[in-house]
Amino acid sequence: MVVSHSHRPGNTRNAPSASTIRLGILLATAFIFGIAVCSAFFMYQTHTLDPILSGSHLPHYHGNAAPLQEHIPRPGRGLRPPSRNAREEPNDGARPKTEERPTAASVPSSILDGQRILVTIASYDFMQLPHLEEVLDGFIDLCYAGSKVDVVVYTTVVYPVALIDMFNDRLRCNNPSPTAGFTLTLMLKHSRVRLHLVDFHRELFYDRLDQYDLFIYTEDDIRISPTTVAAYLHETRRVESLVGAEHAADFNVGIVRYEYDFPENVVITDKTRHATENVTRVYWEHIGKPPFEKSMDKIDDPALAPFYLTCRHPHQGMYLVTPALLRAWRDRGPNCQFDKVRDRPSNPRNPGQPTEGTQRVWMSSQMMFGGRHCAIKQLLPVDNFGQLTVLHLPNKNYRRVGKQGRLGGGDGAPKNEFSDGSEVFTPTHPDLLKGLEMHVAIKRQFPGPMGADVGDGGRYAGIRLVDTDISLNRVSKNHRANAKKRLDEYAAYVSRGGYLIDSDMDIDVDAYRIASSV
Repeated sequence: MVVSHSHRPGNTRNAPSASTIRLGILLATAFIFGIAVCSAFFMYQTHTLDPILSGSHLPHYHGNAAPLQEHIPRPGRGLRPPSRNAREEPNDGARPKTEERPTAASVPSSILDGQRILVTIASYDFMQLPHLEEVLDGFIDLCYAGSKVDVVVYTTVVYPVALIDMFNDRLRCNNPSPTAGFTLTLMLKHSRVRLHLVDFHRELFYDRLDQYDLFIYTEDDIRISPTTVAAYLHETRRVESLVGAEHAADFNVGIVRYEYDFPENVVITDKTRHATENVTRVYWEHIGKPPFEKSMDKIDDPALAPFYLTCRHPHQGMYLVTPALLRAWRDRGPNCQFDKVRDRPSNPRNPGQPTEGTQRVWMSSQMMFGGRHCAIKQLLPVDNFGQLTVLHLPNKNYRRVGKQGRLGGGDGAPKNEFSDGSEVFTPTHPDLLKGLEMHVAIKRQFPGPMGADVGDGGRYAGIRLVDTDISLNRVSKNHRANAKKRLDEYAAYVSRGGYLIDSDMDIDVDAYRIASSV
């Protein structure tokens, strides 16, 4: 049965007209739009005026040096204009000056994009290998930041193939940018060079002067990051904009090394971890308080004085330098001759007694900054000081301060104790998995050329081991056979495209560092 429903009189409602619907939609849209505009306005005000949220106080490393204009002193304040050669375009006032805005395609995304960087590291043997691993990690980060980085390690030890293979995997830069890249070359030197291992980088720098945008020399225990390099480039451009290119050769942006002042009588364990509560960075080479009476100075140059300071003891253990500065220092005069490698100054009556530091101090810092030599003034930025401080990885030198013969130590101070060979060290737990041990285990499970370092044309493209500067005939008998074996194994490794075979993986991970030098 079908039941019909009839509408009761009075229940019928008139449907809204089309114009009413359109008006409602328009009013709702206007209301929502008004809320959005007000919200955007208040968010902008908050972000701009709040010093915590605002990014205006942060250093800017993108693009070129244009953002430095806000730091450049204006003429009329007793300071020089940013560039002695700067010329403004004439403007008759008929039309306002227009600034050509760079496009995204014309400005690099980072100050490190496309930088060609040559790094040299003095690493005598395996004693500081744990630190060298960290140093190399810092330079592979530079590749991922967009730079083309070539690293040369000067060493007196032949690295076993398994270790080279591990570094090949760890230091492979997969940045697809055509301007990025990373290479590592191990340059073998005879162990008799001893402290003069630090000399070889200088000739290489001048030989490659036209091939790179930046040169870095460092010891194997200083952690240099992309921030360090970006800050150096930023400040170097800033200095040139303040004093002009010619006068800029009188200065170089420097670094300060730091360590962490862990208590001297404590090993940090679960029981003593609270001892780190007051641990902080310390600049152990620059002691004395207050700092600007004892260890730091302001800069005399009026254009640089508001922005830079310097250390009274400018030892760095490393330096960064541009090709322009290398050229200028080569021609700076007979007291400089930065391109000429020579021995550190010594006592004329006792040539074995240095008067201005060891050979490593001489090559990294004193030749550059010493007043009787190149007399370059070290600059450290006031507002970016922390970005040009670098970690000294051994973290032990702060313990020297106040000891006899060391900074802050007088005749009555405690003696600075050195190793005498009688030390006995407690080994770590045998179940701890070592890095090389893990690498070999992976390669045994995944053998063959799967991860081989093969470049275009099917040729080996991994770490290079260069032995042209040594002669095995001059190597002691104890080391000669081992050195030859490792060199032959490396040659075979390269010939098959860079992958391990069983004999390469039969390595004693606890003993491979013994009898390795040439």
